[in-house]
Amino acid sequence: MRYLLDTHAAIWHLEDSPRLPSRTREIIDNNAGHLCICSASLWEIAIKVSRGKLDLQFTLDELFDEVRDSDIDILQIEEEHLKRYILLPSIHKDPFDRLLISTALAENLTIITADENVRKYTVPWVW
Repeated sequence: MRYLLDTHAAIWHLEDSPRLPSRTREIIDNNAGHLCICSASLWEIAIKVSRGKLDLQFTLDELFDEVRDSDIDILQIEEEHLKRYILLPSIHKDPFDRLLISTALAENLTIITADENVRKYTVPWVW
């Protein structure tokens, strides 16, 4: 099984935050090489940091280094992801979350997320 880290899950994992439940931490730790992050999540992080809405324990450069060192695959936005995006029901308006959902569906990934809005879609998820 392959997993897609939601933005908050990726941040909490990389920061070793206590906000990440032990069960979720175990899933992440036991699936090295099977973890992905969407480039949209990295874009979302950059936007929030630049607007002062997100404080990280590391710089953006360190974030990218940590993702690479953690053996997390960065998924670029593909045509199939966008085709799935426009077919999603309008349950949730957040474009980043919707892109994560469509990416997970197109790539057959399970999303690691605490976001209840993401869970309303017919996409596999764990937390």
